[in-house]
Amino acid sequence: MGMNVGASGGGGGRRGGRRGGGRKAPMSEINVTPMVDVMLVLLIIFMVAAPMMTVGVPIDLPETQAKAMNSETQPITISVNSAGEIYLQETPIAVEEVVAKLEAIATTGYNERIYVRGDTAAAYGTVMQVMARISAAGFKNIGLVTLQEQDK
Repeated sequence: MGMNVGASGGGGGRRGGRRGGGRKAPMSEINVTPMVDVMLVLLIIFMVAAPMMTVGVPIDLPETQAKAMNSETQPITISVNSAGEIYLQETPIAVEEVVAKLEAIATTGYNERIYVRGDTAAAYGTVMQVMARISAAGFKNIGLVTLQEQDK
């Protein structure tokens, strides 16, 4: 028969110390403060990084009265700047490479809309040449990107 000597140094049995033979009970509460701190830091990081994740080719888009479109997926964007340079997302490409790059992307099963962004100072012929090549390659879901018209 075992004796339990508690902190009081007293007699035997369970009279002198903690119940349960001096073992600590498992902690059943969750401390949420560290989790909230981590979530707030992640929120701030994503709020700062989100505006930087847009397409980075500087283009002066024309304004229209069209409404903004909702899109959950990352669209393919082809941009034509004022100097007539063509970009696939943020990578400069030649007009002859547009179809080859899009077909390479399409082999992975991409069937969403392809957006064409043309600078207001870009040559109309260059933008139409890009759109004609995309259409001739079999991509029929093509859209032009504009800015919403601001009340002046």
